[in-house]
Amino acid sequence: MSPVRRCSRTACGRPAVATLTYVYADSTAVLGPLATYAEPHCYDLCAEHSERLTAPRGWEVVRLLDGSAPARPSGDDLEALANAVREAARPQQRAAEAGGGGGRTADPMEVARRGHLRVLRSPDN
Repeated sequence: MSPVRRCSRTACGRPAVATLTYVYADSTAVLGPLATYAEPHCYDLCAEHSERLTAPRGWEVVRLLDGSAPARPSGDDLEALANAVREAARPQQRAAEAGGGGGRTADPMEVARRGHLRVLRSPDN
């Protein structure tokens, strides 16, 4: 099986770049970025067929594609995600280092706690 999904149109073998779904209740055809996996009630379309798509009379076509947006996450997006993961891990590392293991240790920056929310002391103080 080929790792590249192909256009669902008959006799078209070009690679798919968009996924078409129908919302029958709203008489709407939604054309969006290629779905992460093939859905049984969706149609994968190549660039040419997605550009030429028309809907039946009385139906609306909603295009979620942005030609200027990259199809894959940019390097900046991936770097921002990695930084967010690193930042989320920092308080846990600090608490583990301060407490030396054992039960739950309060963060020296933490002033109060309410459920899962924490009030932190300003780093300037």
